[in-house]
Amino acid sequence: MTDTAAVPEGKATATVAPDQMAWDSRTRRLVTIYLPLALFVFVLLFPFYWMTITSFKPNAELYDYKKYNPFWIGSPTLDHIEKLLFGTAYPRWLMVTMGVAICSTALSLFSSVLAAYAIQRLRFKGSQYVGLGIYLAYLVPPSILFIPLATTIYQLGLFDSPLALILTYPTFLVPFSTWLLIGYFKSIPYELEECALIDGATRLQILRRITLPLAVPGLISAGIFSFTLSWNEFVYALAFIQSSEKKTVSVAILTELVSGDVYQWGALMAGSLLGSLPVAIFYSFFVDYYVSSLTGAVKE
Repeated sequence: MTDTAAVPEGKATATVAPDQMAWDSRTRRLVTIYLPLALFVFVLLFPFYWMTITSFKPNAELYDYKKYNPFWIGSPTLDHIEKLLFGTAYPRWLMVTMGVAICSTALSLFSSVLAAYAIQRLRFKGSQYVGLGIYLAYLVPPSILFIPLATTIYQLGLFDSPLALILTYPTFLVPFSTWLLIGYFKSIPYELEECALIDGATRLQILRRITLPLAVPGLISAGIFSFTLSWNEFVYALAFIQSSEKKTVSVAILTELVSGDVYQWGALMAGSLLGSLPVAIFYSFFVDYYVSSLTGAVKE
């Protein structure tokens, strides 16, 4: 007779429980973490995959799903990209979009830095309410501001000019960037500025030589936010720009690559894909600063 039957019941349970607990832990992680994460990644990346394969598919494969696999490329072609780059003004649209995004981002960052520093460090009466009011201005939908801004742009003679977009975009970029920088300036010790004031430094010297070097992650985060919104903005760019060569990418690929009810899907997807690459590349270089600035902005 074996000794297995003589093993106490509590000891046998103790040898089985760790394996069962490990299995339950792996199952729980699979259900609560990995499956939702995989679903999120699939939903997030599938549009980019669809744009990519559509950009390199010939027209025969785009319109005949009975004969060709809709999720794969049978015979890759560069015809759509060639037509986009050499048959349209896409390089011009890309340069206009880049110029508008860079200029509006620089203008917004300059204004936001001054506003955020004044609200957080000068501590004038009612500064907290001013900061809250600036952030609430960000919540105003652009469609509400569209009519008064359009009237102002027309009266200033800026209609159909990229300068109209450069001056308009800060209306929704400055409020959020100011709120973000206010939160980040809170994380910088005020004692550093007090020491500089005792040594005779002015406020502008402190801002330029102490505060801004320490606030680089916050500035990069606000810059990424402003650049992305400026690049992808559609409503103002559609309303204020009429000339084909002055349009931004987001508007031009929709208005110039659609003829009546005929959609040039290959060129449309190629334009969307190429138009999203600058933002993705810009973000990939500064993602660490972006995360650190957000944690610094909300930790207080």
